[in-house]
Amino acid sequence: MSRILRLTLAYDGTDFRGFARQRDQRTVQGVLEAALGRVLGDVPRLSVAGRTDAGVHARGQVVSFAAEVEPARLQRALNALLAPEVVVWDARWAPPGFDARRSASAREYRYRIDLAPWPDPFTARYVWHRPGELSLPRMREAARHLVGEHDFASFGRPHRPGGATVRRLERIAVSRRGDRLEIAVRGNAFLHQMVRSIVGTLVRVGEGRMTPEDVAAALEARDRAAAGPVAPPHGLTLERVVYGRRDL
Repeated sequence: MSRILRLTLAYDGTDFRGFARQRDQRTVQGVLEAALGRVLGDVPRLSVAGRTDAGVHARGQVVSFAAEVEPARLQRALNALLAPEVVVWDARWAPPGFDARRSASAREYRYRIDLAPWPDPFTARYVWHRPGELSLPRMREAARHLVGEHDFASFGRPHRPGGATVRRLERIAVSRRGDRLEIAVRGNAFLHQMVRSIVGTLVRVGEGRMTPEDVAAALEARDRAAAGPVAPPHGLTLERVVYGRRDL
């Protein structure tokens, strides 16, 4: 029986239609599986911690699969084929029973917003340029309504039709340094477009177009029309996937 390999990936999602394989579309899974097929001779069945959307980036994505190949050799071979667009930060053997998706206890995302009058061409692919001030105290007050276990149907949809929409958010942090505003979100799992919907809603609050109480009401409504718009994908990065001590 093959052992389980665990890869930690970073990628620029700009030119991908998300992580998950799609017919006739360029995806992270598609190029990774093509590279694995070249190195291993066949394509293993992958498990992935977070199915990022089109245009979303990752710094700490995790995939796992069964294989018999020395991890460091596989890391070198994959990076020779995929870098710099997709990079394997780390390759290692995982404990028996490890699964990148099912073993994860939390995912951490970070959304970056540039409030400066003009965009920075050196960061524009990774931040949402939205010039003008936002009220951090109002955004933080609104974010507190979203922390905890709730039905987030107003903020996204399940990846499978008929799937559950209850999720648990452990933390939402809104911070600013200079013209850069960042929203960090940690939760056990996320609906499709959920983080971007939360960001778009908090920005509406920061603009004064929604109140913090409106966010609480939107959560209770379980209606996508009650929340704010979906923020652009390129400002979002999957930063880290959290596992228990036995999976490290």
